[in-house]
Amino acid sequence: MTSTRAATLRPRGALMAVLAALLSALLSTLLLPAPHASAASLQEVTGFGSNPGALRMFRYVPDGLPAGRPVVVALHGCTQNAAGYGTGSGWTELADRWGFSLVLPQQQSGNNASVCFNWFQTGDIQRAQGEAASIAQMADRQLADASGDASRVYVTGLSAGGGMTSVMMAAYPEKFAAGGVVAGLPYGCAQAAGSPYVCMYVGATQTAQQWGDRVRAARPGYTGPWPTLTVFQGTADYTVKPVNMTDLMKQWTNVHGADQTADVSDTVGGYPHQVFRDPAGNAVVETYSITGMGHGQPVDPGSGAEQCGTAGAYILDVNLCAAYRMGRVWGLG
Repeated sequence: MTSTRAATLRPRGALMAVLAALLSALLSTLLLPAPHASAASLQEVTGFGSNPGALRMFRYVPDGLPAGRPVVVALHGCTQNAAGYGTGSGWTELADRWGFSLVLPQQQSGNNASVCFNWFQTGDIQRAQGEAASIAQMADRQLADASGDASRVYVTGLSAGGGMTSVMMAAYPEKFAAGGVVAGLPYGCAQAAGSPYVCMYVGATQTAQQWGDRVRAARPGYTGPWPTLTVFQGTADYTVKPVNMTDLMKQWTNVHGADQTADVSDTVGGYPHQVFRDPAGNAVVETYSITGMGHGQPVDPGSGAEQCGTAGAYILDVNLCAAYRMGRVWGLG
C-alpha cells in the first residue's frame, strides 16, 4: 500500500516541479525591464528653405527629446561627411548623454571638389547669401521642428567647417549663443590675406581692431550680444597654422571689447589653456593649444565621464575631447 502510493505520487511531484519551473520562467520574463527604444538615427531633411548654398541637411534627435532643448550645428571638415563627423567628433553620443538635438550640414562635391565648406568665397560668407544662408535656414528649421530653445543654439566645426563656424558667428550673431572653432580660420581671413592658402599656411597681417571690424561689417548695425568663442588648435598643424588661433582670439576679444591679455592661463588635460574676459568679467574667448597635434579634431575615446569621440582620419586621439569641453562651457551637460 505505502510503496504503491509513493510510486503514484512521484510522477505527480515531478509534474508539479515542471509546472513550477515553467511558472517561474514565465514570471521572470514578465518582470524583466522593458527593452530600451531603438537608438535614434541620422535623418536627412529636405525642403528646409530656399537653400541658396545647395547644401544637404542632416539631423540627429535623441529619442524622446523634450521641447525646449538646445540645438548644436556641427560642420564637418574637407573630405568628411555629416554622419562620420557627427560620430567621430563625439557630438552624437553627447546629444544622447545630455539631451540636445544636432544639425549636421553636408557639403556637396558640386560646390567644392574636396567637399569643403566654402569659408573663403565671398558669395558664401555673407548674410542671406550662399552657404551661410543655407546653414541659418537649417538651424531655424530644427528649432521649429524640435521646439528648441532659440537662446541656446551653438555652432562648431573642424577645418573648413571651423572657417564656416566663424562665418555663422559673424553673419548671424543673433542666432548663436557661442561657437567652437577647431583648426579653423578667423572671419574674412581669405580676403584679408588675399588668398585662402596664404591665410591657412601663413596667416593674415591684421590688427585686433581690423579683425573685429570685419566681423562688425558682416552684420551692420548689430550691437550684440555677440557669440562667445572656444578654439582648439594643434601646435603641429601644417594645414592651418597655429597663428590662426591667435588671430581668432584677437578678432573676437576685440568684438567683445576685451583686451588680448589672458585672464586665465593654465592647463587642461596637460595642454595650455587660456581664458579672456570682457570688462564685465565674462569669459568671451577660450583657447586650447594641443601640443604636438596635427590637423584634426581632438577626441578622447572611451566610456569615462569626460571622454567622447572615435579616432579616425582627421579625428585625433589626444586624450582630450573637444566636443565635451565645448559642451561643458556651453552648459549642455
